Amino acid sequence: MKNIHCMVFGHDFKVTRNVTYHVKEYACKTCKKQLTTSGNGNLIELTPKFKEINDVLERIHHKRILRIKKLKENQIEQKAKLQIA
Repeated sequence: MKNIHCMVFGHDFKVTRNVTYHVKEYACKTCKKQLTTSGNGNLIELTPKFKEINDVLERIHHKRILRIKKLKENQIEQKAKLQIA
């Protein structure tokens, strides 16, 4: 019955996971079909291969964000030390 609803009205995709700023994973509310964003921005079916790629991509993205955040904090500390001296 769930697939009939999607055939008639179309899928109702919701974001289930933000991998990076541009790559996301989606799932249909009714039939639970899963999609992800491909390298060129199109939606493609979420296979185990793409799931693994998204896991690695998310890990790399998260590490990069933390590294940039630490660099900014260090720059702020250095500016504060220079103003005091």
